[in-house]
Amino acid sequence: MNTVVGSGRYTYHVDDDWAKLPAGWAMPAAAVTVDSRDRVYCFNRTPDHPIVVFDREGNYLSSWGAGLFAFPHTIRADEHDNLWIVDRDHGQMLLYTSDGTLLRTIGTRGHRSDTGVDPMDFNSSAYRNVTHGGGPFNLPTDIALTPSGEMFMTDGYGNARVHKFAADGTYLFSWGEPGTGPGQFSLPHGVWIDTRGRVLVCDRENDRVQVFDQAGKFLHVWSTKLIGPAAFFVDADDIVYIPEHNGGLVSVLTLEGERVGRPELSVVPRHLGRLAGRPVRRTAGRLGAAPPRREVHARAVIRRVTSPVGPDESSERSR
Repeated sequence: MNTVVGSGRYTYHVDDDWAKLPAGWAMPAAAVTVDSRDRVYCFNRTPDHPIVVFDREGNYLSSWGAGLFAFPHTIRADEHDNLWIVDRDHGQMLLYTSDGTLLRTIGTRGHRSDTGVDPMDFNSSAYRNVTHGGGPFNLPTDIALTPSGEMFMTDGYGNARVHKFAADGTYLFSWGEPGTGPGQFSLPHGVWIDTRGRVLVCDRENDRVQVFDQAGKFLHVWSTKLIGPAAFFVDADDIVYIPEHNGGLVSVLTLEGERVGRPELSVVPRHLGRLAGRPVRRTAGRLGAAPPRREVHARAVIRRVTSPVGPDESSERSR
């Protein structure tokens, strides 16, 4: 099936059959990332093969991680092709080599900070019961690194905060409380450090992106309304791609939040592994160059999409 989504410069073919899994395998995908060799890592919620590795064309390469994770949530490749993983229910940020050797752990397995949420509540709606911000961690969601190695983590399902850690793993400080005001959060779900050094936060259930400096000072809220923004990818041209968890959309925006495109997808996208326009190399907390074709790998179903679409195909375009 040849589905086309988007319009203009941001028009894509959707490949539903991109991932070629071993016979009989399921892969309920949670997140994806791409390394410097164009290998695609799918972090998924099957206990027997939670990390599945593909080549660029979707051919299966390998898998690892059986029994290691409680609730896969985020995966990000760094400049060394190591993988930062967020295990939401274990409350940890874990750094692995690309073949599964554990290098580093941030957070104590099973610890849940005091936020007013019942420590036995692992539901995805637990954020509604947060009464006050707490320390690290209570069902964390994402991680972003600065070029110097400092870490920012969103802590959203059982908390309403962003935490900052030093490059050596020392906890520095946190900010955020439950609510709808500036600097308050309702499920902070994604974080990114942009090329200006600002901290962008997907405030998912408040349907907005908030922007902070690295000291946690509130700068502004993007004026563009989003439908459950889940995560960020920012390409080499400072174009921002945000999957809208509650809308089945991907918004394409500038760093100031001006929307320039909005492809509609037939699945609920959560995380973008990569979307860019020139050969790519990932750097800490952001991306450098990008691949020769524009590609998206979106959570729930991994998809490859290619741009541009010729004018003769416009009748197939999904609006």
